[in-house]
Amino acid sequence: MHRLLERFFRYVSVDTQSAEDTGRTPSSAGQSVLGEMLQSELLAMGAIRVRRTAFGIVFAEIPPSPGCETAPVLGLIAHLDTSNAASGKNVRAKLVHYTGGTVKLGESGRFIAPEEHVGKTLVVTDGTTLLGADDKAGIAEIMTCADALLRGEVRHGKICIAFTPDEEIGEGTDHFDTGEFGADYAYTADGGRAGTIEYQNFNAAGAVIRFQGISIHPGSAFGKMRNAQHLAMAFHRTLPEKDTPEYSSGREGFFHLTGMKGDTGHAELRYILRDFEPDGLEKRKALLRKIVSDMNCQYGAGTAAAEIRDQYRNMEEVIRECPFLIRIAEAAAKKAGLKPEIELIRGGTDGAMLSWKGLPCPNLGTGGYNYHGETEFAVVEEMESACRMLEFLAESFARQRKTPEK
Repeated sequence: MHRLLERFFRYVSVDTQSAEDTGRTPSSAGQSVLGEMLQSELLAMGAIRVRRTAFGIVFAEIPPSPGCETAPVLGLIAHLDTSNAASGKNVRAKLVHYTGGTVKLGESGRFIAPEEHVGKTLVVTDGTTLLGADDKAGIAEIMTCADALLRGEVRHGKICIAFTPDEEIGEGTDHFDTGEFGADYAYTADGGRAGTIEYQNFNAAGAVIRFQGISIHPGSAFGKMRNAQHLAMAFHRTLPEKDTPEYSSGREGFFHLTGMKGDTGHAELRYILRDFEPDGLEKRKALLRKIVSDMNCQYGAGTAAAEIRDQYRNMEEVIRECPFLIRIAEAAAKKAGLKPEIELIRGGTDGAMLSWKGLPCPNLGTGGYNYHGETEFAVVEEMESACRMLEFLAESFARQRKTPEK
């Protein structure tokens, strides 16, 4: 599996952090650099219909093995970008054989102590950047699987591959044409422990609450000033105190304050709303609107305004109609020596968006941990097993009918 690691180290060396509010897709130049790299590698492997769209999506196809032309078409998807929560520039990745205790991450003062991985080989950083296993582990695994399929090492049906930009900022599938992609079913390789299978995720919305104050010189403000920042704080205090990410787990949703700015005259709060149940998300949106309405009644029309936008939906409703996708993934995990576990996604993936675009698309773990921070690491043995799992999925799909039994 040296090719897998060689690819992974090469990919994490490219800074592909996505950036919000640039108005561009991809939102960062590094994603285009990595996309071009992958396009060239796929062409060199012998993949067909390799192309990059105007929006930076890399598409490719692997023709079916002889006799497998009527199998359902399997899609494999990963994303090009990394989180902007920590630096992705000048990633210094290295291998560590973990024998227990703490692993010092360079001179950063950071360390990890993943006792559950004693005896395994880890890929770590120097503690000053994220690693980029989210999602370059998934990319490396798909590319290594594609190489094996194109070498004829595994019998398979037609395989469609896609690498998307800007997943981390919720724009990964904005320009994804499922018809052009051509798969009947797909999996995203974009998760944590190898062997995890995810098909339940949050319903999500974003909210911007704006406040209009009255700015007066503080020396003559008595009875006249209305500080927009105070209004914003009053609004936030009205929300349930512990209905937040740090107090929620499992299927519990939350309100998460992600940003705030303002002065006396104007203020703004930004939230993300999450709930596994559609009705639960609607109740959260309704609560924000009610608080805004109450404030306008108390302080006057136009004091507060809410802009609420739906972001993605729970894919469970879609995947429930094709449970064979989960059965096949569980069998492939076991064959790869992994323990299959169904887990919740306390977030969203490209797969959730694609499922609601008509392409059922559960998510698979890739062997990465501590995403979105400087202590991120990957487990080499899990990455290798995740790669084999993809090969076994391709092999299994080759034995399916065009419309598998539910």
